[in-house]
Amino acid sequence: MKILRKWLTKITLITACLPAGAQEGQPSLPLKASRPNIVYVLTDDQGMGDLSCMGNPYLKTPNIDAFYKKSTRFTQFQVNPTCTPTRAALMSGRPPFAVGVSHTILCRERLALDVTTFPQAIQKAGYKNGIFGKWHLGDEGEEYLPNNRGFDEVFIHGAGGLGQEVFGDFIGNKDAKYFDNLILHNETVVKTKGFCTDVFFQAALGWMKEQIEAKQPYFSYISLNAPHGPFFAPQENIKRFKDLGFDGKAAARYGMIENIDTNFGLLMKKLEEWNQLENTLVIFMTDNGMSMGRFKVNGKQETAFNAHMKGTKNSLWEGGTRVPSFWYLKGKTKDGTDIPALAADIDFYKTFCALTGAKVPESKLPPGGRSLLPLLENPSAAWADRTLFFNKGRWGTKGLTKEKAKFVCAVRTQKWRLVHNEQLFDVNNDLMQENDLAAKHPNVVAKLQKEYEDWWQSVQAPLAINEGLKTPKQGDYFLQILQAKQLKEKGIPSWVPETP
Repeated sequence: MKILRKWLTKITLITACLPAGAQEGQPSLPLKASRPNIVYVLTDDQGMGDLSCMGNPYLKTPNIDAFYKKSTRFTQFQVNPTCTPTRAALMSGRPPFAVGVSHTILCRERLALDVTTFPQAIQKAGYKNGIFGKWHLGDEGEEYLPNNRGFDEVFIHGAGGLGQEVFGDFIGNKDAKYFDNLILHNETVVKTKGFCTDVFFQAALGWMKEQIEAKQPYFSYISLNAPHGPFFAPQENIKRFKDLGFDGKAAARYGMIENIDTNFGLLMKKLEEWNQLENTLVIFMTDNGMSMGRFKVNGKQETAFNAHMKGTKNSLWEGGTRVPSFWYLKGKTKDGTDIPALAADIDFYKTFCALTGAKVPESKLPPGGRSLLPLLENPSAAWADRTLFFNKGRWGTKGLTKEKAKFVCAVRTQKWRLVHNEQLFDVNNDLMQENDLAAKHPNVVAKLQKEYEDWWQSVQAPLAINEGLKTPKQGDYFLQILQAKQLKEKGIPSWVPETP
């Protein structure tokens, strides 16, 4: 709890762009065009409070905790309230609505084909790119898959989660319950053995070792299914929580997180063994707020720890969109340093182009965002205030119309968060968003409302890309057609990992 209190004290007392504890004597080394390898670990539905270094009273995440202590941390990093929108922003450098993404299903998860992704950009600069786990930016046709969006090595499940067969995952994964799953490995459907998170890390490490031996710069995107529900984990990870009296779902979810930590520790150990830490930027992040609510321990109801923020996944409160974002490149990032400047998922594109020396390509839907390199080099670098926009989307389900969905929204600046177009909070001093300041600051409210209205109008054309399309039936998704064809013609081979 001491670490959490120290961290929260920093983010509640700072003002925009003030330095946050940079260690004296640590040089600011140039990162631009330094061309490191990049390993990006993105977990699914894990929140700010789902780490022991963030103050969780039950979880033990020693490997991520150790990484946290030596990493540079963006303390106000913003993503989107659900998974596909965040992934769309990462790949495009644009808000998800501005690339046609407004849902996780109904064909509205498809990343517009006019986007040139950042993997495509850095590929032209000589990088090889691998994805291991979750893609979730289009399963309806081959053209949407990562093979055609800049990835040289592809090892993915379908849909938004393993077992979501009705939305395009492989038939059979639902019954597998995160073990021994069917996976697309490049152009072949394969059968894996073991727990999904273990398998994704095994696949990534084996591929990374090949790139290192070939002296090939690479980007490794380890995009995990865990701890997305339904909740399954190896029994050795579940047992500790069962012994503490946790109910079944909570025990499995927390077991999934501790399993992630073990695998993250293996990743860092291998990079050290391979003498790669000085040449590899490692990033740990989550895709939205946590998905956990109330649970029972020894029959007593508890509320999941959420780092003292209001809101979880799929909400427009701060806890729905603020996530941990830890960055480490030995000798070049600043150990144990907090960066309070407002950063976001849309900033990855230009950051990675700047790191790799890649040219930001011209396209019909060019990236926005900013490069984060100035802040990584100097946490007190000038960083102009900015306005970020969030919308839940997801209209067309559960009776939500697009008209009503318009104001299921938030607007964020360094200081303010306007929620549902009417409630105003100073999030630097009110993480739980208990004190609505709209009446005291009507000019701020009016300004942010106007900016949001302008933004909403600006995204209507790209939103139309995926509106009103016919959703495939189970069995008609591309991966499922490929699975059926391969099963008939040559069967499904077993996949055996390379020993990293």
